[in-house]
Amino acid sequence: MSASRSFRRAALALGFGFLYLPIAVMVGYSFNASRLVTIWGGFSTRWYGALFDDDKFRDAALTSLEIAILAASLALVIGTMAGLAMNRFARFPGRLLFGFMLMAPLVVPEVILGLSLLLLFVAAQSLVGWPGGRGIMTVTIAHATFASCFVAVLVRAQLAGFDRSLEEAALDLGARPFAVLLRITLPGISPALLSGWLLAFTLSLDDLVVASFVSGPSATTLPMAVYSSVRIGVTPEINALATLFLAAVFILVSLAFWLMARQERRRVSNPV
Repeated sequence: MSASRSFRRAALALGFGFLYLPIAVMVGYSFNASRLVTIWGGFSTRWYGALFDDDKFRDAALTSLEIAILAASLALVIGTMAGLAMNRFARFPGRLLFGFMLMAPLVVPEVILGLSLLLLFVAAQSLVGWPGGRGIMTVTIAHATFASCFVAVLVRAQLAGFDRSLEEAALDLGARPFAVLLRITLPGISPALLSGWLLAFTLSLDDLVVASFVSGPSATTLPMAVYSSVRIGVTPEINALATLFLAAVFILVSLAFWLMARQERRRVSNPV
């Protein structure tokens, strides 16, 4: 038994080390005083100051944050409606086709998705004159397109275990369907909504391939700026930038877990 337990612990440590050791090394080298990223020259925060003075990375980071927030919010609305439709309506014309189209962006290669969206924007511009050019709006629409599919999957899974007797009781007491949706259904699936928004935000912030197709000179995202810089060599500024975004993601995820834990405590302490 002890040998089996030691093996499991070693396998677990090896797995976590494989996943997180490179990230830890990158964070450590972001405080390296040397310009050479593989040679330790002492502790220093100079590269964080240099990062904030770099207009290219600062503008790209702000652009990526703007796109990610807009795309995640739009994907949350679209994905929630799609998940509700698939869960609450067992039969409607085109349900199978709708379900297939909802799942397709999850498995379609990003190159194909980006190329098809580019052709769509070009055709729409030639037909109706919109969009006037590729920029923040086109990237936001593209990111919301594939991120809404992930939100729909999470919402549909959460609704599968939702107690509909709460909705029926509210309807019997005279509540209107829209009020039931706002006060009963959506708060009941809030963990899926919050998780879906965070997932869509992360997918948008991380995307490089789709954004490369549908963006223009006025909408250079952070992954695009990092990729163009890394092609000529990794600099300590890249390590500092990645560390800052890791800290931001850690804060967002911790906040989400705290909100979900607080809601769970309220549900346990105040059972219906």
